[in-house]
Amino acid sequence: MSSVQHSGSVIDVRTIVPRERHPLIFNTFHELAPGQDFVLVNDHDPKPLYYHFKAEYDGTFTWDYLDQGPDVWRVRISRTA
Repeated sequence: MSSVQHSGSVIDVRTIVPRERHPLIFNTFHELAPGQDFVLVNDHDPKPLYYHFKAEYDGTFTWDYLDQGPDVWRVRISRTA
């Protein structure tokens, strides 16, 4: 569990067109200052998104599962640097 305090932003992508999800998520991440976070809500495990973050932003984010399905997945994504 991360020691970063939750900044209050929640992005529920369950009602967003799939092609628009990743751009929204990455734009939100880019707007974070170090120490800030948001919670991603999805209807499936966003593991492919984790690997995209790992490839592009390794060492600058944390990924903490808050709920792991089966119906709702919640992940706190924090900017560390």
